[in-house]
Amino acid sequence: MKTFGVVVFPGSNCDHDCYHAAAHAMGANARYIWHRERDLAGIDCVIVPGGFTYGDYLRVGAIARFAPAMEAVADFARAGGLVIGICNGFQILLEAQLLPGAMRRNQNQKFICKHVHLRLEQPHTSFTHAGRQGQVLRIPIAHGEGNYYADQETLHRLREGGQIVFRYCRPDGRVTVDANPNGSVDNIAGICNEGRNILGMMPHPERCAEAVLGSTDGRVIFESVLR
Repeated sequence: MKTFGVVVFPGSNCDHDCYHAAAHAMGANARYIWHRERDLAGIDCVIVPGGFTYGDYLRVGAIARFAPAMEAVADFARAGGLVIGICNGFQILLEAQLLPGAMRRNQNQKFICKHVHLRLEQPHTSFTHAGRQGQVLRIPIAHGEGNYYADQETLHRLREGGQIVFRYCRPDGRVTVDANPNGSVDNIAGICNEGRNILGMMPHPERCAEAVLGSTDGRVIFESVLR
């Protein structure tokens, strides 16, 4: 049985959601990893959850990246361990330079909380192989700084390397400007590293892993890891 480790920072508010999705909705093993902890023994996949770590002071994720737990997560990832950064977790992975690019304020300068549609662009990762290329998922977002940005050279590398995992789209799968909730370049909602063992995504799969929540589309990510 795979074991998920959920990092807990001061200001995290999706850590319990991630734990519940992994342990209760999916039936996997899970444990919390306190932000001062460095021991990841027995962990198969680390989840860096959403929230407002350290109050999002300075810049989203800028302080959390220096937490002892993130030093351990970086070593774990570089050794090939699986790491998922969700929302604020994605922002932290960018600040830690485990993924390329940066986050800016949403284009409309407002916090956005709603369900969106994503097109699965890259099924050949440990986080998406239970899905299929072109599959449309309905997953909620909740962020004020989810406007992903990368320069043209980085964007070219992401495209050529098959590292764009999810794009915001319409329900029929068309990637359009009006389907982009935050202004992210190229409608990007999630990316992976070159080794495809690190995933960063702004939408919250842990909030749609049970039918009672209105969608089970987030289970694709958890099922992929468990397989």
